[in-house]
Amino acid sequence: MADPARAAKLAQRIKVVVAEALGRKAKDPRLEGITVTDARVTNDLQHATVYYTVFGDEAVQADAAKGLEKAKGVLRQEVGRNITVRLTPTLEFVADQIPVNASNLEELLREARKRDAEVAALAANAQHAGDADPYKSDDVDIDEDDFDEEETDLSSDGDVDEDSNK
Repeated sequence: MADPARAAKLAQRIKVVVAEALGRKAKDPRLEGITVTDARVTNDLQHATVYYTVFGDEAVQADAAKGLEKAKGVLRQEVGRNITVRLTPTLEFVADQIPVNASNLEELLREARKRDAEVAALAANAQHAGDADPYKSDDVDIDEDDFDEEETDLSSDGDVDEDSNK
């Protein structure tokens, strides 16, 4: 097995080579709007997964996926020429879901800001449910006679002193 650091460096190199090859070597018009976002290589350096994005509707994305599958051999050949490993890794192309996830998060954040503004507007006009000072006292005088003051002798004859273990 190869070093994970070497696999990461090779993945970055493959990402650059594939992105450049898409612009230079691939003549398919379906590949024009593709952006390579990331690449990952297995630790044995045999398989590479290349992540890409395509802006457009689903038909454009499906066409780009078909174009990448068709150009896979040319792109792998270009990768083999530009990297220094004994065996050229196989390429797998995966549509990156980060833009979709980011737009979903942006929508959720917009909704949260809207709800926060509604709550802040309600809180600005809110009043306390009870008195303004719930801890106010009515100056009630408490006499000492109100409490029972029975004195009990705790040290009776039958008690055991726990400290001396009698």
